[in-house]
Amino acid sequence: MKKRNFKKSIMLLTIVMIMTLLAGCVGGNKSTAPDAGQAAKEPATKASNEVNIYTARHYDVDAELYAKFTEQTGIKVNVIEGKAPELIERLKREGASTPADLFITVDGGILNTAKTADLLQPIQSATIDAQVPADMRDKDSNWVGLSTRARVIVYAKDRVNPSQLSTYEDLATDKWKGKLLVRSSTNLYNQSLLASLISLNGEAEAEKWAAGIAANLARDPEGGDRDQAKAVVAGTGDVAIMNTYYVGRMTVSEDPEEVKVAEKIGVFFPNQQTTGTHLNISGAGLVKHSKNKDNALKLIEFLTAKEAQTAVSKANFEFPVNKEAEMPELLKSWGTFKHQGLDFAVYGELNPKAAEIANKVGWK
Repeated sequence: MKKRNFKKSIMLLTIVMIMTLLAGCVGGNKSTAPDAGQAAKEPATKASNEVNIYTARHYDVDAELYAKFTEQTGIKVNVIEGKAPELIERLKREGASTPADLFITVDGGILNTAKTADLLQPIQSATIDAQVPADMRDKDSNWVGLSTRARVIVYAKDRVNPSQLSTYEDLATDKWKGKLLVRSSTNLYNQSLLASLISLNGEAEAEKWAAGIAANLARDPEGGDRDQAKAVVAGTGDVAIMNTYYVGRMTVSEDPEEVKVAEKIGVFFPNQQTTGTHLNISGAGLVKHSKNKDNALKLIEFLTAKEAQTAVSKANFEFPVNKEAEMPELLKSWGTFKHQGLDFAVYGELNPKAAEIANKVGWK
């Protein structure tokens, strides 16, 4: 009897030990759960060390600067390129789930479109405020300027004396009939120029001007700004409207023809005695639903600092927004100039009216 009880005791002890071991195994599995959870969080920590850009700018110098920013900070820059209206529609579709942190584009009107669509949020940085003048920033700080370009008159040095040139308005007079070249009115650069003249001179005068431009064209609009310069040198027309940075880029082009064209055209800044030359801007907006806001602000601070601003100006012949930045000799040779001084938001607000006027007067 005692032997049987002893055996039972041994069996019970064995069962207890097995159950204890099993419980230990289960407990062990539970204790690894936090580690697994921690491992699952690691990609999120990695993802936070990045900044995502939706950009309508397509320049080599921009990519070089993003790489330099990553080298200095360890923050990875992810870039999605596209046309500005398409990127704005994408931001609208994505809403709060968008991966975008920054929206970068050319044209103050487009930046204002993003702002009024409630896609941006205020940029708060004392460093940026110190580096970018107030007139190169959105009044509500939803975007800041990165660079500017002026829309000027270029002329054939061998046929036109700059003393013959004066204002945008003068280009619409009979004096230049059959001698003017400009790209299509559907181009944003021209729409913003016309919008600025609506703001400065009123709708009726702006319509007269657009009609005069259409009447004075040496040919139907075709090609981009560089094509207008080439047509001037070829003798198709005597003067053209184009952006300054194209002239600069042509001087260092790998195409020998473009270099020759740049040598044969002069640059004139119109309206220096009146309303000033039309100026447009490239800028960066902080996306409303940015997941990497601090990194985005660091990138804007980097892009508006003296070193990056100098690099953009020298590579792309844009005017820097940071006054401490250095400019290439060509830009320096043009000297200082008076610009319109309009709120860049005007270009977006009056864009529909500008497009309507151009269509009405037959400016193709």
